[in-house]
Amino acid sequence: MSFRTASRRVQLPKPARAVPSTSAALHDLTISPKSKSPIFRQGPGGRSSTTGHVATVFGATGFLGRYLVQKIARTGTQVIIPYRDEDEKRHLRLMGDLGQIVPMEWDLRKPHQIAENLRHSDIVYNLVGREHETKNFTYDDVLVKGARDIARIAREEGVERLVHVSHFNASHDSSSAFYRAKAAGEDAVREEFANATVARPSTMFGHEDKFLNHMAFWPIVYRLNKGQTRVKPVHVFDVAQALSYFLVSQNAVGQTYSLPGPKEYTYEEVLDIVSTFTYKTHHAPSVPKPVAKLVAKTMDKALWWPTISEDEVERRHIDDLPAVPAGHKSWDDLGITPEVLEDVAIAYLRRYRDFAVYDNPIERGGKPLRTNSAYHTVE
Repeated sequence: MSFRTASRRVQLPKPARAVPSTSAALHDLTISPKSKSPIFRQGPGGRSSTTGHVATVFGATGFLGRYLVQKIARTGTQVIIPYRDEDEKRHLRLMGDLGQIVPMEWDLRKPHQIAENLRHSDIVYNLVGREHETKNFTYDDVLVKGARDIARIAREEGVERLVHVSHFNASHDSSSAFYRAKAAGEDAVREEFANATVARPSTMFGHEDKFLNHMAFWPIVYRLNKGQTRVKPVHVFDVAQALSYFLVSQNAVGQTYSLPGPKEYTYEEVLDIVSTFTYKTHHAPSVPKPVAKLVAKTMDKALWWPTISEDEVERRHIDDLPAVPAGHKSWDDLGITPEVLEDVAIAYLRRYRDFAVYDNPIERGGKPLRTNSAYHTVE
C-alpha cells in the first residue's frame, strides 16, 4: 500500500496479521489424580474453548440435567448426553459448541450401553431419578440397582470421578418408599465406587419444576396435611452450580453435600407467595391422607400419564430435615449463597397472571425483574 506526496512516493508497511496464541500457562494444565495424565485447557475461554474434560451426564434430559449441561458445556467441557427418546435431547445440542455435545442412546437395563456412554469420560454424573413408579421401573430398579450398575461400570472402566445425586430427606427409616430407595442408592454407590461424591438437594424450583408450577394451577396437592408440612426449596440454578464445581474440585472427592434451600416454609406459606405473585386466590380443600391415597391410586391406574402417586401423597406429609446432618458439607463449603425463593419466583410465576395485571410490579419481597415501560422522545 502506498500513496504519492508532492515530493516523493511513500511506501506504508503492511498491517500485521493477528496470529492466534498457541502458548499455554501453568494454570491451563491439570494432572489427572488417578491416571496422572495431563489435561490441557485451550482457547480464549468460554464455550468455544476446550477444557480437556469429558463428562457423561446420565439424566441430562431431566429438570436438573439441562441446567448442569449448560453450566459445564459453556466452559468448553465435552458432554456425553445419554438419551432414550430422540426428542428429549434436541434442546441440549445448543448448549455447547460444535462437537462438544455428544448424544448417545442408552437403556438403564443394558450394561454395555452404560459402558459405551462413560468409557471416554473422566467424570460421570448420575442424575437419574423417578418420582413415581411405573409398570416397567420400580424405585429400586432406578434408584438402587440402576445407581449400582452405573457406579460399578464407571469403576471398571477407570472413570476417575463419580457424582451421584440423591435427596436431602433420604433415609432408611422414612415412611416414603422413594426416600428409602434414595438412601439405599447412596449405599450401593459407596459400595461400588468408594470415592463418589454424593449431592443431596432438597425440592428444587425453576422454570420447568413440579413445585411452583403445580402450586399455580393444581394447588390441592400441596394442601395435604393442611399445608403445614415444612420444606426448604432450593433454586435449580444453585444446585447445577454446585454440581459443576465438582468437575474441578479435588476437595469434593468422597464427600457428601446436603444442599437445602436457605429458608424454611410451610406449603401454606409457599401457596401464599404464589397467590401474591399471580394475583390468584386458591381455595383448595385439605384432603385427608387415606382419601388422597385412594384417589391417587385410582388415578394412577386409570390414567396413562403420571399425576400423583400414593408415595407422593406420603411425601407431602414429611417435613424436610431441620438441619444439615452431621458430617455433611453444604453451601458454605462451596462458596455459594443460594437464592431465596421469593427473590426469584416472579420469573417463573408471572406467566400465570391475567393479561390486565401481567406487568404489575412485585408487591412482596424480591427484586423487580422487569421495569415499567416508559415513552420518551428524541430531539
